[in-house]
Amino acid sequence: MSHIALLTTGGTIASSRDENGISRPGAVEFDFAVPVRVTDLMSKDSSSFDFSDMDRIVDAVAHALQDPECDGVVVLHGTDTMEETALLVDLFHDDPRPVVFTGAQRTSDHADPDGPSNVAAAVDAVLNPSGPGVFVVFGGRILPARGLSKRHTSELDAFVSSAEERVILPRTEISGVRVDIVALYPGADAVAIDAYRAAGAHGIVLQALGSGNTNADVVAAVKACTAEGIPVVITTRVPEGSIEPSYGGGGGGADLVDAGAEFSPLLRAGQARVLLAARIATRL
Repeated sequence: MSHIALLTTGGTIASSRDENGISRPGAVEFDFAVPVRVTDLMSKDSSSFDFSDMDRIVDAVAHALQDPECDGVVVLHGTDTMEETALLVDLFHDDPRPVVFTGAQRTSDHADPDGPSNVAAAVDAVLNPSGPGVFVVFGGRILPARGLSKRHTSELDAFVSSAEERVILPRTEISGVRVDIVALYPGADAVAIDAYRAAGAHGIVLQALGSGNTNADVVAAVKACTAEGIPVVITTRVPEGSIEPSYGGGGGGADLVDAGAEFSPLLRAGQARVLLAARIATRL
């Protein structure tokens, strides 16, 4: 029989608060007007996810779609790392049927929980797809996974997206790949970059300033990485706007490109890390 596959992974949507007001992972049930097959994949806060957890979700989505009677997939996921997992699924999702992520900002025992309405909207988005690819349905909006980022810690409309062109990669597990993120700031030096390089990083994402700028010390560290075949991707700490190598002067974006770095035009650090890991995994 035609149905929607629903995968649960934990997160706030499946959490309740203890006597001290602390949210704890648990389970929650929803009522559906259409046939839904639920798979309880895991029960974790998404902040504790690693690449192996994300790989597991990718495989579970693919497995659900092996059933020709499956109309699409809804994934219930914590908001802390939803942007990373949704992107990873999208990188390998070469199927016309929709995959929709959703979750909640409020626990299931809240006086006015947002989980039920988000789940209902996600199911509707599967039945009435917006187009190919993976989407996040949250707070009354439907957003493409690519370019997604969490914009607010508590508001119900929690995400924004600057959609990027979809490119499908061959399915490759990323759990064996190490990609580190380095946050840059005024006066940053090479210590963190050198430490990650020494720790065996396969790639590094720099969360740079402005449109992708830093200083000469960081540029020199980037050049040392790329000389050893360690790719470096530049993003920014600025929430919105394009990222481009438009400045020189020794520590600008143009200098980073000259040092061998690559710019991520739209993806912020979390998603840039996932994309870089997937690209590296195809070469390992």
